Amino acid sequence: MDKLRIAVVGAGLIGQRHIEMIKASRLCVLSAIVDPSTGAVAYAKMQGVPIYTSLDALFEHTKPAGVILATPNQMHVEQGMACIAAGVPALVEKPVAHSLEAGLALQAATEASGVKMMVGHHRQHGSVMAKAVEVIQSGALGRVVAIVGTMLIYKAETEGYFDGAYTWRREPGAGPVMINMIHEIGNLRALAGDITEVHAFASNGTRGFAVEDTAVMNFRFASGALGTFALSDTAATDRNWEHTSGEDVFRYAKAHTESDDCYLVSGTWGTLAVPTMRLQRYLKDEDRSWHKALQKSQIKPDVINPLAAQIEHFCDVIRGTCEPRVTVRDGVQNLRVVDAILQSARTGQSVKIAG
Repeated sequence: MDKLRIAVVGAGLIGQRHIEMIKASRLCVLSAIVDPSTGAVAYAKMQGVPIYTSLDALFEHTKPAGVILATPNQMHVEQGMACIAAGVPALVEKPVAHSLEAGLALQAATEASGVKMMVGHHRQHGSVMAKAVEVIQSGALGRVVAIVGTMLIYKAETEGYFDGAYTWRREPGAGPVMINMIHEIGNLRALAGDITEVHAFASNGTRGFAVEDTAVMNFRFASGALGTFALSDTAATDRNWEHTSGEDVFRYAKAHTESDDCYLVSGTWGTLAVPTMRLQRYLKDEDRSWHKALQKSQIKPDVINPLAAQIEHFCDVIRGTCEPRVTVRDGVQNLRVVDAILQSARTGQSVKIAG
């Protein structure tokens, strides 16, 4: 089977991670880089591929089998539309768009065109989340009634995360609610189903940027379950998916801990802690009492690199052997929740979410 030719748009941090996954894949090969920055020229030369300053320039010269859009949030929809016009399948980094209105426009265009497009909520390709969903759907927890989550992390100002080419992360549409919470919404929906209402508080009191650095949220799920979540990129702790899951050994190997969790999913029969996958549950109805002990066990899935699995899936989508696991519609639904969080934090009111 010939390897698929994949072009990557955006040679920043996440773009380079995608390029590493492509180079390691048995299914595809890097064909080109699209990036107007001067630094990208040397990087493309090092990779041994041509570089173009725009998608239009790329499509004028060649038509790759697929494109990965690893660009700033505000560029996703315009570039996604360009891929649709060219008839080229695309993997759009999350969030799918910088606003709900823009995301809905991309969703409509994608579904009308038939061009394959998927969104980079890569955790849905990992083994840890897959096993957690499997346990919950098996009925081991009974009816899910509550979920508690955290994404608490410290993004160091001294590492250039907010500076230089990344000053866009200081601006509206690029705070931790949009950049990080969008991932957590994907996880929460996978674990407990669709979210129908949110009430949130947010603060930018630590860094003083135009975007929040800390937020807390309450959720109502369609199933009737309730949830609460704490988010901050100024919190010195490892209670977050990156540090606890072990999925990204490239960036977080030294900080990885196997003893902490960032999700607790509780049902009428038991509770699952994720990602340690510690399960405690009652076995018999007559044992269900706070005066009696729960049986404790632990499930240890083999951790895989979800970014690598996502590239493999993208290749299968391009070849037509499967449909996207995370569609633009899924990405937009995650964006609806994030939009509701931002609206609630701004107004102080609960916000209901359309489905």
